[in-house]
Amino acid sequence: MEAHEVESRKVEIAVGLFIAVGIAALFMLAMKVSNLSSLTGDEGYVLTARFDNIGGLKVRSPVSMAGVRIGRVTSVGFDQKTYEAVVKVTINPMYNQIPKDTSASILTSGLLGEQYVGLQPGAEDKYLHNGDVIKYTQSAMILERLVGQFLFNKAQEGGSK
Repeated sequence: MEAHEVESRKVEIAVGLFIAVGIAALFMLAMKVSNLSSLTGDEGYVLTARFDNIGGLKVRSPVSMAGVRIGRVTSVGFDQKTYEAVVKVTINPMYNQIPKDTSASILTSGLLGEQYVGLQPGAEDKYLHNGDVIKYTQSAMILERLVGQFLFNKAQEGGSK
């Protein structure tokens, strides 16, 4: 082999490695953005909450308390007897002192309106454990419903004059 061919081969290998590292970085970024990187983090304890309306809440949505992500939504279902949405969340085991009278709300974050479960701690001395139900819940605010109520109220005011 000539020196030129050896040098060319080294450049080709370096370019190939650079492209492979770039593809791996893009894959990791895509996983981080889509929240799929947390699929392996299923350890923790499971809590259940029931809501009248969950809006656009999805599996893998964050569960946060005081702005800190402490868990993820692991399943969303529907109870045909009570006509309520049943949401199961997995809480990181390091957050094991959440009071039993904690309330759960479905909140919206960001410009795109991603929904998440926000927990507001209560004052009880007893704590939630695996399999417990969060008793106090507040459903998602549905923008269309709020606008409809506002317009209905305006129409009622206009008709009564």
